[in-house]
Amino acid sequence: MNARCILVIDDEEPILAVVRGCLQDLAGWTVLSAESGAEGLRLAAAERPDGILLDLSLPSMDGDEILKNLRGDPRTAGIPVILLTARSPAGDRAQFSEMEVAGSIYKPFNPATLPDEIAALLGWK
Repeated sequence: MNARCILVIDDEEPILAVVRGCLQDLAGWTVLSAESGAEGLRLAAAERPDGILLDLSLPSMDGDEILKNLRGDPRTAGIPVILLTARSPAGDRAQFSEMEVAGSIYKPFNPATLPDEIAALLGWK
């Protein structure tokens, strides 16, 4: 896989640490991380990563609001987003398809296959 830059927006430090470790170690990607929506939006606009992993359940600004902000900013509108969520896939499939996202990865996820899952969803293979 080519060197890529991924922004992970999640308020759970253990999740950030696992994602950061497996994407850096297994795929050789650069990983940016944000523990809040505001920080994630700032980093996305400043760094323009190749993709974003977005947790839908953040305390101060939920994933839906973050996604709307990303899509509304010309600097970030074209960055593909993958939802990183614990929400039920069956119950939210219709909602997810309307959100203009590249796909979703459900918690708990397999760290060993995470880079391949992301690459497949973003068409990097």
